[in-house]
Amino acid sequence: MSNFLPGNLSIEHLLAPAADAAGRTGTVYADLGNCQKAWLVFYVDQGNAATIAVSPVQATAAAGTGSKVLTNVVPIATILDMAAGTAWTRQTAAKNYTTDAGVKVKAIVFEITPEIALDVAGGFRYINVTTGASNAANITSAILIKQLRLGKG
Repeated sequence: MSNFLPGNLSIEHLLAPAADAAGRTGTVYADLGNCQKAWLVFYVDQGNAATIAVSPVQATAAAGTGSKVLTNVVPIATILDMAAGTAWTRQTAAKNYTTDAGVKVKAIVFEITPEIALDVAGGFRYINVTTGASNAANITSAILIKQLRLGKG
């Protein structure tokens, strides 16, 4: 069987699909130490018109030590109605994103280049996701796609 993804890509699960009334943080802080680039992919099934804030957070250890927002803004792309199409729309670069109130299935992607987005000099090389308080009818989840540096495992 051939590889479906190129050998230098890996996927990590950060936030299990669940109702998101109170907001939450993913259970895993992923190590970006050997990454050239990463994409945080939020998938939102917005069943209520309450907006949802989604944010990447950085830390100095896998336990979430010193967790804080990104150091610099990053590119963001969205699909705000997946039933209507799959074309990505660039949004203004930012450290976080808040959905509109449309009751739709949505995808939000943050493009993370560790040396730009993270406080690497301060020892920050781990990343996770958080969501803000919303409504129990809004289901959120997130994965991380990592592009590993060549020759790294």
